[in-house]
Amino acid sequence: MSIETKSGTRQARTPARTRTRDVALAAVRGLALTFIALPGAVVCFCLSLVSIALVPIGIGIVTTPWVLTGVRKFADWRRLLAAEWGGVRIQRGYRPLPAGANPWARTFGMLRDPATWRDVLWLPVDMTAGAITALLAFVLALYPLEGFAIAAGLWRVLPDGYWYGFVKVTGQASALFAAALGAVLLVASHWLTPLLLKTHFRLTGAILGSGRTELAERVRVLTETRRDAVDTSAAELRRIERDLHDGAQARLVAMGMDLGTIEALLEKNPAKARELLAQARRSSADALTELRELVRGIHPPVLAERGLGDAVRALALRLPVTVEVDVELPGRADAPVESAAYFAVSEVLTNAVKHSGADRIWIDIHHGEGLLRVSVTDNGKGGAAIGAGSGLAGVERRLGTFDGVLAVSSPAGGPTMVTMEIPCVLS
Repeated sequence: MSIETKSGTRQARTPARTRTRDVALAAVRGLALTFIALPGAVVCFCLSLVSIALVPIGIGIVTTPWVLTGVRKFADWRRLLAAEWGGVRIQRGYRPLPAGANPWARTFGMLRDPATWRDVLWLPVDMTAGAITALLAFVLALYPLEGFAIAAGLWRVLPDGYWYGFVKVTGQASALFAAALGAVLLVASHWLTPLLLKTHFRLTGAILGSGRTELAERVRVLTETRRDAVDTSAAELRRIERDLHDGAQARLVAMGMDLGTIEALLEKNPAKARELLAQARRSSADALTELRELVRGIHPPVLAERGLGDAVRALALRLPVTVEVDVELPGRADAPVESAAYFAVSEVLTNAVKHSGADRIWIDIHHGEGLLRVSVTDNGKGGAAIGAGSGLAGVERRLGTFDGVLAVSSPAGGPTMVTMEIPCVLS
């Protein structure tokens, strides 16, 4: 009986301690946001105004890209704090700039971006209303302590007519009223302090984020991935047509001609007919082999029958280097996702064998948090990058069709790690 009572008391106190810790943490974060983020907002806002104002005389064309890049980094840092400290996710909706653009194109590309003006609008709001909400989160948690200190005797050294909130402190009786007000504020701070901090981040999100921007970015990504998917499908159809025309079709035509010749020589020259018959048999076997390779390139049978893990293992066995494959998949993804992952791995392995000089490759495939993750690591010379003309660019486009992402870590001297993630569920 006593054990149950103690256990019940302990369980009742644990949420209270957790709540007190959350309030204290919110107060400290509010103070940090006030005295660290406030100067950053002021500096970024002043530099932005001055740099944009100098654009007509040419100086701003050079300085504006640097200044606005700094503003974006500052805004990104606040987005990160909003997600980690307040659980508020703020969409990042900047338009991409052309690679290698000159200062003129970068300046006006940034100035034409609505997200840039949201950043500039957010800065004065952050240094005023944002700073006030962050500071109130700290003050509301600390202010009740002053009321208790006044009741404990601090009122004796305070000047006459000192106000604590709406209580005018003139003696011990009024000091006790100040303590009562402090107690009310202390209770209120348990709910208001985290709420004020979250209000600060929601205010940030209301200006920096935009539902229309998120929708427009989503439409842009879907448009690009659809175009890439159409281009990839057209290129794949052209490859299949070329392989059929130059390979199996040519062999079948030659075999048909040989059969016609055999029919003509069957009675006149049986020995030559038998020779041509053996040649036709070899041609049919070669045509069958090429057709099997072509089918494997379209959709490997082992992938359809046994899934991604075994298909990648079979792929690794055909490589001229040592490959270790680690697969942890409790189920199977949809066929299109498996196909995209398989051919992405195949392309990455081909690049590693051809260009990296590696003699060992590690493949890790697993599923977690709604993502199929595949990493391919080699001990080659490094230097791999995603760019135009690179096989990795094609892999990125292939994964983008399924909202997948590709990350490459390849310092000079190696090793190279290529990581692929595709959102999916397993059946």
